[in-house]
Parts: sequence; C-alpha cells; structure tokens
Amino acid sequence: MRATKITVAKGKKVAQFNPVVEEKEALLKQVMGPSGNLRAPTLRINDQFVVGFNPDMYAAFFN
Repeated sequence: MRATKITVAKGKKVAQFNPVVEEKEALLKQVMGPSGNLRAPTLRINDQFVVGFNPDMYAAFFN
C-alpha cells in the first residue's frame, strides 16, 4: 500500500506531504524523532499516515 498523503505534527506546527512528489530524505527528516525512530504516535488512516501529536490535528481527523 502506498500513502497518498503524510501529515506530520511537531508541537504546534502541522505539515502535509505528498510522498510521491517529496524527496525521500526530506520526508524522513520530518517523520523521524530525535532518537532516530519514527515519531510517535503514528497512525495509518485509509491511505494516509498521521505522524506525531497535535490535538487540533487529531480533532480534524476524528470529528
């Protein structure tokens, strides 16, 4: 399965990426945490990935 959109939250900042268009290295830099692991939490919702935590972002997805 290929993602059509990746949404990344870092604190209050939320960014959306198209994995087909984005450079792999730039995208990995956004989704990796300081420990070198994938930022938590990470969810797959249908054909999208949601990475990181931001309450407003989650409210938009689940309301």
